[in-house]
Amino acid sequence: MQKHKYIQNWDLNSIFKTSGELAEHIACTENMIDSLEAEMDSANIEDPFETKKLLDSLGDIRIHLSQAASFTTCLIAQNPKDPDALSLQGKAAALNGFYDKSEKLVQSKMITLTNEAWEQLLSSKELDDYGFLLNQWRKKAKWQLSEKEEKLFADLSIDGYHAWAQFYQTLMSSIKISIPLDGTENVMSVGQAINLRSHPDRFVRKMAHDALESALEEKEELFAKILNHIAGFRLEMYKRQGIEDVLEIPLYENRITKNTLNAMWSSVTKYKAVFTEYLDHKAKLFGSEKLQSYDFWAPVNSAYQDISFDEAADFIIEHFGAFGTEIQSFARNAFENGWTEAEERSGKGSYAFCAGFPLSGESRIFLTYGGRITNVLTLAHELGHAFHNHALKPVHGLNRYYPLSLAETASTFSELAILNAAYEKTDNREDKRFILDEKLKRSVMNFMNIHARFLFEERFYKERKRGYVPANRLNRLMQEAMDEAYMGSIDSPSFRSWIWTPHFYLTRSPFYNFPYTFGYLFSQSIYAAAKTKGPNFEKSYITLLRDSGKMAVEELVMKYLSEDITKSGFWEKGLQLCARDAEEFLTLGSQI
Repeated sequence: MQKHKYIQNWDLNSIFKTSGELAEHIACTENMIDSLEAEMDSANIEDPFETKKLLDSLGDIRIHLSQAASFTTCLIAQNPKDPDALSLQGKAAALNGFYDKSEKLVQSKMITLTNEAWEQLLSSKELDDYGFLLNQWRKKAKWQLSEKEEKLFADLSIDGYHAWAQFYQTLMSSIKISIPLDGTENVMSVGQAINLRSHPDRFVRKMAHDALESALEEKEELFAKILNHIAGFRLEMYKRQGIEDVLEIPLYENRITKNTLNAMWSSVTKYKAVFTEYLDHKAKLFGSEKLQSYDFWAPVNSAYQDISFDEAADFIIEHFGAFGTEIQSFARNAFENGWTEAEERSGKGSYAFCAGFPLSGESRIFLTYGGRITNVLTLAHELGHAFHNHALKPVHGLNRYYPLSLAETASTFSELAILNAAYEKTDNREDKRFILDEKLKRSVMNFMNIHARFLFEERFYKERKRGYVPANRLNRLMQEAMDEAYMGSIDSPSFRSWIWTPHFYLTRSPFYNFPYTFGYLFSQSIYAAAKTKGPNFEKSYITLLRDSGKMAVEELVMKYLSEDITKSGFWEKGLQLCARDAEEFLTLGSQI
């Protein structure tokens, strides 16, 4: 038996040895919430010392809740049928509901202060570290429900809103897809079937695509129910809060303005033509007039196939070192100490993620590693999230929670670092074509696929306000969004991708799509700065990540890159870098 250098199964025992230990942690957290509620009854919110004490308690509780939620997520991902994990996840979710209620009660106390009392409170040195957060809460005041309504929605969300999201995860994990490979019938998870999108054999890719579509079609009405109920709950809550534009909350939570979002999408649309040329060229490589969706992730040649997990880990460790010793040693520690669950097997969860454990100061990474460059990049992506968690270790609890737009920046930067390292390392033309193709797949995903998801979700919520949206209509909405976003350059896309895209089912916030494009383009600018700064980059990068939880994004970018992201000029710089990749790929292709 071949001996592996790095373990492909994560170590969870170092966090909680048994489910009983986790149950004790959850009970302890419940007691912390009870104590906080008692504190709130007598607290004088105008006293900065008492306010700081409340905020510190909220931060501590949030860290404990994150620890429990991450652990149950990991347990269910490795075994979706684990009854103990499902039970504990329910208890942790219930506590989240109680925490949300406590946080909103603290906020409601603060928003009753007069402007004079508010300014006096913020000017105290005790609350220096909480200034941005408190002002965010003050802005949120216009959405505050009555105490009775807040309690009603908090209680209903536990067995309603959040329960639908948990049911989605369970249902998706239960789907089995039968695909014949090498003369043997293979029963695969959705994640394994999706991995076959990058298989070198076109017949296998098409077979996996068709089998996945068929399996999802059988259950599409169930998934339509889940999506409609999550959206329906959200819209009812927004209606009572006086929110008409469903984008208002996602923009607030991502700490960007609509001007920034519009500048980004308009710039992306302006640069799409060169990426449609790339897609048309790739279609011809596979003998088609228009690129079939199951050929999109296919390799253009046989370079970089069958990469072992050990090789992937060593490559990432080596090339993270170009950006600093801390990020390199962090990656090495993650691989050597069992932070990654990468084994390819059936019965696992269907999508990759990074789970942060803020109380332990660690992270865990989950994926199904299939030995292809796409898996290497997923690994680097999730390590980027983990490094972001690592950078925030010295930061207080409430300031550790950064917006999704910046969450996708650190992860995408890590992907870009590995792709560019591979490109710079080779002089072989075929290797260069392969790497450029991988880079361009990510550009197309962010400029076209993510745009399609954004358009789909925007239109879905518009229709959901008028009533239930059935599965056949959801398929049509996705088809129309893809045709528009891809400018008609993709044939037979997966119109049921609204089912296997887990971000549509998150209860934290809708529109978990545009942050990816934001992070992708922002990471281009960070990477350019890293190449310019050299050894001084890492310190600045870590400081940027630490500030990500306590600063508006427009302010953060201005502070570290001196750029105004409400203007198209910033976005076009990143798009020009990506367009050069397309032009170079087309030039290399014309030389064959």
